[in-house]
Amino acid sequence: MTSPAGPERSPGVLAVDSGGSGLRVALGRADGGAPAVRSSRIPVRTGARGIDPEHLMAQLVPMVRALSAQTGVVRPVVAVVGAAGLGTLGGALRAELPGALAREFGVFTTVLAADAVTAYAGALGTRPGAVVAAGTGLIAVGTDLTAWHRADGWGHLLGDCGGGAWIGRAGLEAALRAHDGRAGGSAALLACAEEQFGPMPGLPGLLYPRSDRPAVLASFAPRVAARAPADPVAADILRAAARHMADSAAAVCPRDTEPRPRVAVTGGLVHLGAPLLVPLAEELARRLPYARRVAAVGDPLDGAVRIAADLASGALGLPADDTMLHVTGRVNGTS
Repeated sequence: MTSPAGPERSPGVLAVDSGGSGLRVALGRADGGAPAVRSSRIPVRTGARGIDPEHLMAQLVPMVRALSAQTGVVRPVVAVVGAAGLGTLGGALRAELPGALAREFGVFTTVLAADAVTAYAGALGTRPGAVVAAGTGLIAVGTDLTAWHRADGWGHLLGDCGGGAWIGRAGLEAALRAHDGRAGGSAALLACAEEQFGPMPGLPGLLYPRSDRPAVLASFAPRVAARAPADPVAADILRAAARHMADSAAAVCPRDTEPRPRVAVTGGLVHLGAPLLVPLAEELARRLPYARRVAAVGDPLDGAVRIAADLASGALGLPADDTMLHVTGRVNGTS
């Protein structure tokens, strides 16, 4: 990357949020100010090796080059990549991505973080507590600032209970039940499903072959929320999602911290509004009476930016961990 005339005022930082619904990238300076952001709606592929580092870099390179031209930041010294599925599918990323970022952009330090960790940093910063990251998938993480604890985040086939794909799948199941004439169906959700996907007999053929199946399932979650005020089946789905989310938060929230640990919910599902958030508030109050519910300050991309800026200044307030928050390389060219 060619440097423009004039010195950079502070180290550049690169932040990446890779999730089930696409990729967001921020590039800026560590001394503050809003970074420039670009996004892609194409999720990074997973395969036999897990998350595909080549596909990630193929998307990342043109986005970073465009952001570099926009911001004048030509050599980010720190890159923080928050990736969904890192704990179970991140082997290839850990092996290959730090070297690829160093070669392509001159990055000195790479942090590979679970997307729930960047969600935590964006929501709570460096305070003890728990964060439920509820988007296409769902994972909860908590820390007392000495170690991380996680619950769920096992993907749409084995878990992510209460997440967007889970809600969408439950809504489509209710639609298919109504189509078949089975108990537990919802005529309202059947009408929504046919409007979005076409006749129900064709739904498996549309859904099963797709590599972005979780995102497609999650795209139906807003329909479930929209019908919940008038449809008991849809309302029950969201109440069940709220219970799952509270279960995960309770599993990871530290008990023996002072002051009271904070609990926040972040991710796209907060935009579903009252049909989800009202029962969620009730469940969190029931399951975590010792914790304090707070609003998330920022989102996972904000968290990745914060971690990158902290590292560029030589500080990391959250606990490092081989699978949850793994740091490789050197900062500002020093070992």
